[in-house]
Amino acid sequence: MYHCGIAAVGDAMSNTYHWSTIAERAAAEAHYILSTGCTVRACAEQFGTSKSTVHKDVTDRLRREDAQLWAAVRKVLGINLRERHLRGGDATRRKYAARRARSH
Repeated sequence: MYHCGIAAVGDAMSNTYHWSTIAERAAAEAHYILSTGCTVRACAEQFGTSKSTVHKDVTDRLRREDAQLWAAVRKVLGINLRERHLRGGDATRRKYAARRARSH
């Protein structure tokens, strides 16, 4: 279970979490993003929520609840945004390399 001082009850094996408030969920997602540097997609998968929910939590809701935490998360999300095209290019390169390896 991911726990960072938040009153969350969860099962790490099933990625099931329950928070008392939405603000607690947003803070947990933010701390996870900061500790791992992961993308919104990876965070959503970890917490069993949608990408839209995570994005709304860490951009809108978190800004109202904890401006310092919000600013730190925005830096990580900015890095991920700037690197997105590189990850996409790597994924395409691996896809076609795997196809070439299978055809030989």
